[in-house]
Amino acid sequence: MLILFDIDGTLLRTEGAGMTAMLSAARDLYPEHSFSFDGISISGRLDRLIWRDLMSNAGVEPTTHRHDAFRHAYGEHLRRGFDDTSRSMALGGAIDLVQALSDNDDYSIGLLTGNYEHPGRLKVAHAGFDLAHFKCNAWADDGEHRRDLPMVAMERHRLAHGKSIDPSQVVIVGDTPLDIDCAHFNGCNVIAVATGHHPLGELAGHEPDLLLPGLEDWKAIVSWMSGR
Repeated sequence: MLILFDIDGTLLRTEGAGMTAMLSAARDLYPEHSFSFDGISISGRLDRLIWRDLMSNAGVEPTTHRHDAFRHAYGEHLRRGFDDTSRSMALGGAIDLVQALSDNDDYSIGLLTGNYEHPGRLKVAHAGFDLAHFKCNAWADDGEHRRDLPMVAMERHRLAHGKSIDPSQVVIVGDTPLDIDCAHFNGCNVIAVATGHHPLGELAGHEPDLLLPGLEDWKAIVSWMSGR
């Protein structure tokens, strides 16, 4: 099986470090403009779409060149934040679950996330995860929308293992309705956890295959996966 983890709100929490770094990067690049996340949807969305809204709302044309500059500046601001005052903290059970799956040859692990690759790796490493565990990843720049990402991760799994994997053997673990949606759209299984901004009742309405308050009972989660 291929297990694909969302990052923010699922594996870890950064207490707003990403949003702070994004605003700092935008203000450094375009000091004559005013930037704010007011009215911008964040939860479960790709960084490139959040960037586009951030620029458009401030009156900056979201060109490819500007996107490349922002992405680099954002990564640097996030790195400096983690070196100084910001923290990335693994959520309960997450490290144990990843380690247990990594120790079992029946599973491959990856990240399926709205983060750009560099900031995403920074968050995961600073939270104490071993990046070597995550081999089949899909990042914000791998698609226009989150629905595009599962097929990217599955193709990378095929290239790594020499054979295709059926979507029914893929489990996406996330904390937002968009995680559930991208799994359903691609025929994958999905575990939803209420460790982010969406409560159990809201997530239940989107009909995940397994709904949990968190990842603390990681042994039960591994058992559920093995039964699939």
